[in-house]
Amino acid sequence: MINLISFILGFAGMVIVIVGILPLLGWINWIAVAISLIGVILGFIATKDSGRNLNLVVLIVALFRLAIGGGII
Repeated sequence: MINLISFILGFAGMVIVIVGILPLLGWINWIAVAISLIGVILGFIATKDSGRNLNLVVLIVALFRLAIGGGII
């Protein structure tokens, strides 16, 4: 059950990251980072790895986008 919640948070974070890739919307990735961190924590508690892995990928993409844009743009 916890893995399902983690997977849902990862999917929501992925949708937010896709929107945050657009120019001038990079600040939205801060929301995706927060959501995916919660999903990673829940994923570590769960017995399966799929939710945690999805959240880790979303977190890496969001942080990479923030690094490119200087954290804001």
